[in-house]
Amino acid sequence: MRRKINVQLISISIIAIISTMLVMLFVFYDLFQTQVQDDLSANAIVLKNIGMKFNLSKEKVDSLKDYVIQSLRHQIQYNEFWALKDINLTIKKGERVGILGLNGAGKSTLLKVIAGVFKPTEGTLEKHGKIAPLLELGAGFEKQYTGKENIYLYGAMLGYTKQFIDEKYDEIVEFSELGEIIDVPVKNYSSGMKSRLGFSIATIVSPKILILDEVLSVGDAKFRKKSEKKVMSMFDSGVTVLFVSHSLDQVKRICNKAMILDHGKLIAFGEIDDIASVYEKMIEEREKEVPKKKIKKSTAKKE
Repeated sequence: MRRKINVQLISISIIAIISTMLVMLFVFYDLFQTQVQDDLSANAIVLKNIGMKFNLSKEKVDSLKDYVIQSLRHQIQYNEFWALKDINLTIKKGERVGILGLNGAGKSTLLKVIAGVFKPTEGTLEKHGKIAPLLELGAGFEKQYTGKENIYLYGAMLGYTKQFIDEKYDEIVEFSELGEIIDVPVKNYSSGMKSRLGFSIATIVSPKILILDEVLSVGDAKFRKKSEKKVMSMFDSGVTVLFVSHSLDQVKRICNKAMILDHGKLIAFGEIDDIASVYEKMIEEREKEVPKKKIKKSTAKKE
């Protein structure tokens, strides 16, 4: 009887081990297949009919309590706002694309959709390669912890191991230029210091796809120049770059291609020099329209 029980237990154990091994095999095969597909694909990012809609409340709500009560009673009405609409775009591996547009054009929203912060309301998105999004540097820092402690926390959020951070720690601190301040709680840091630390952690490795949203404008002139040089040093590894900046000169230095967004729609995409010329003309036309609108308003008031 005992032999039968032992044989059954052994059989169950063997089956469990084999099942676990099969599951692991399928997982590794899936990861390997995904990696192979990423390596074989000539595209880094493919956007098909991407749309991003936000529902904006028509009524002004004074508190969270009032908002919850009115929501439960279905008393709040919303206006639909499409931050992005019908975006179709293919970005090849190694391309460095500047995203141009006036305030409210949808630049940051597009980056957040690509980074996975927002799930698009409609359309499909393909990404081939690991993404390092530098959107709001230092946004994930814990204020009560020191800069040193936040290096490990923020690094873990970006997928770095403790051993890797141990090896790169001195390099991160040196690049951030924080020195002994690294042992001070982050709540005492200025916004520039937090941004410098965040940039130093996020760029310690060269990713396949690098997303930059105004991050090269942080810190003083010296650090901005150093940050730009750091990003440009990654180009040799074939990194794909998506870059938002209000500085057209900076976009022209870093990017070889560009796109223009206007009210959430993609209106132009091509070589940097061609798109820069289109964008400059667009700005000139908009600036001419502003005085005309002011004249119309003043005339209407007089009447």
